[in-house]
Amino acid sequence: MNEKHQPSLLQVLGLGTAILLVAGNMIGSGVFKKITPMASELGSSSLILWAWAVAGLITMLGAFSFASLATTTKEAGGQFQYFKNVFGGFFGFIYGWSFFTVISTASIASIAYVFAESLVNLFGIPKILEPYSSYTLMGTITPFENASVKLIAITALISLTLFNIRGVEGGGWLSNIVTGAKILGIVLLIALGLSYNGNPTVASVALPAVHTAQMGDILRISAFFTAMLGAFWAYDGWVNITNMASEFKNPTKNVPRAIIIATALTMSLYILVNYAYLQVLTPADFARLSTQEGSIAAVEVAGVVMGSFGMTVISVLIMISTFGATQASTMSAARVYYQMSKEGYFFKPFSRVHKRFRTPHISLIGQMIWACLLIISGTFDQLTDMLIFAAFIFYGLGAVAVIRLKMQGKLSFTFGYPYVPLLFLLCCSVIVINAIYTRPLESLTGLGLMIMGLPFYFYFRAIQKN
Repeated sequence: MNEKHQPSLLQVLGLGTAILLVAGNMIGSGVFKKITPMASELGSSSLILWAWAVAGLITMLGAFSFASLATTTKEAGGQFQYFKNVFGGFFGFIYGWSFFTVISTASIASIAYVFAESLVNLFGIPKILEPYSSYTLMGTITPFENASVKLIAITALISLTLFNIRGVEGGGWLSNIVTGAKILGIVLLIALGLSYNGNPTVASVALPAVHTAQMGDILRISAFFTAMLGAFWAYDGWVNITNMASEFKNPTKNVPRAIIIATALTMSLYILVNYAYLQVLTPADFARLSTQEGSIAAVEVAGVVMGSFGMTVISVLIMISTFGATQASTMSAARVYYQMSKEGYFFKPFSRVHKRFRTPHISLIGQMIWACLLIISGTFDQLTDMLIFAAFIFYGLGAVAVIRLKMQGKLSFTFGYPYVPLLFLLCCSVIVINAIYTRPLESLTGLGLMIMGLPFYFYFRAIQKN
């Protein structure tokens, strides 16, 4: 099809949908389970809450910084668009490549997998292909392990992709409904925890012999930042709304507002619900749960307060929450590859728009296929370990973009300049350095995946010149 006759995306979504879509991208499985590894790292209620609060404040600094960048363009593509416009096509492509290979698709695969696990556990769905579960490819890929869970996760991804192909308004309404249910569920958890005045039925255990109180200052700070990685996983997704800028009404005003309002709302909910958790169970209890496979903090808390009925209710909530996060991520992430392809930085078919539904259907399908392959391979857990590391490299680059545009006089308004972007850049730098120090294998592998995109960059540039 001739490019000038190519149908365009529809600009139909409003501010309310934008706010709920940001919250929907953020609220997945992390808020229900990340307190357990954080308790193992920190061993203190106050430090756990401080970790959530500091991670939330750093996220807010990022929200303010990227809200400034969101005022500069009405095009889809989010960070790809910002980095391309400010630093050139190479940086835009490296972000987009990393987004496709790790940041987005591994996240979608992971959340869909947690949704499927919740469904299997809740309804007692039998296991399939068990005789083949130990079969491996190349020594690491286990395609038939947890086959029931993988099949449900893949089915959910295919269903959501087909639903999103049929129109952005339907996808927006689905995100609104599910995100509203998630918020109400978290409010219920907060109310349960704050109203609880009994004794925990889970036996407390001693924390490991070495914990933060016995560490030196440098190691204690490092442990605090390592614990915050769990909180950052729960907060991640706040910037995804920028991927869909071209489908929102008045995007240069509504997208920045949505980022700030939804991030502040989510931060408040996260701190309150973790405070509520700690009214029911101790950090030692949560540390013990982190060693038990399949244990989820929120489910255990509900079980203490309400018994088996409470555990069922929260299990349903987690299932709804992860389904909603999968939907929000599926809907927003595909717009990055669409915009990259449209500008010659990705495979050409990804720029096609469905004639009837006016959605980037090839981009949605391509994303679905790669995420499904990650689910089958079972490697998405390793990839998500690299996600936060990779994401914060680009978050820091976003802060540099704000500073650069402001110095060039190309930003008419910035939030808290220069303190907000400088503080955010400093925090991103510390997080990346600490990740390299504490998780060198994951960090270096993440860098390797970025470098793997170089041949594709030169390939796409060569095609563009011909």
